[in-house]
Amino acid sequence: MRTRSWRALVALVTLLAGLAATTLPASAATWQSSDKWATWSNGGYTVRNNIWGGGAGPQSIWANSYSNWGVWANHPNTGGVKSYPHAGRAINKRISALGTLTSSFNVSRPGSGAYATAYDIWAGNNAYEIMLWMNRQGAVGPIGSRQTTTTVGGHTWDVYRGSNGANEVFSFVRTGSTNAGTVDLKAVMNWIRNRGWIGDVTMGEVQFGFEITSSSGGLNFATNSYSVTSS
Repeated sequence: MRTRSWRALVALVTLLAGLAATTLPASAATWQSSDKWATWSNGGYTVRNNIWGGGAGPQSIWANSYSNWGVWANHPNTGGVKSYPHAGRAINKRISALGTLTSSFNVSRPGSGAYATAYDIWAGNNAYEIMLWMNRQGAVGPIGSRQTTTTVGGHTWDVYRGSNGANEVFSFVRTGSTNAGTVDLKAVMNWIRNRGWIGDVTMGEVQFGFEITSSSGGLNFATNSYSVTSS
């Protein structure tokens, strides 16, 4: 009996250690939280856990900086977006007043679940939402109907236009997934403007993160680097 009890104890300790390893980065992060609306300001950016969807499971966020952060998420295999953990930077300039607006990213992501690694760009006092899908996994898709395929901002996209009931949504879905790259965001905004879909609106916040629909069993998502540069 003692041998069995000892083996059971060892198994329990091993299990708990494994669970802890899946919820936190390899080394202690500068900031971490499991609160659904947790936010952290760093270097002019805001990092958010942002568990906003219905039926969500647990999600823990960690960050060493606005450029290096990630989440462990365990959302059930049901439809609907559960969360959008991200880092964002406010721009607060009209499109025409921007000399440049670019962003670079590098991510590590799981090969299962259902999610998109995406920019979420707000403009016109949140009347317009521009999403740039850099990669996607599983049964996820953009809002609206496909308009065209175009090459702009350094990438080739399938472009969708629609509404979520609160604002217009323009989704640029990259024709091939990538985990790293640089995007000319001003070029994308000018492309939308030149089609007459928006005017010379004020750019709000440029956000980048993971739009997660499901990650059953617990999956790790990490942003290895991220930056937004404007002038």
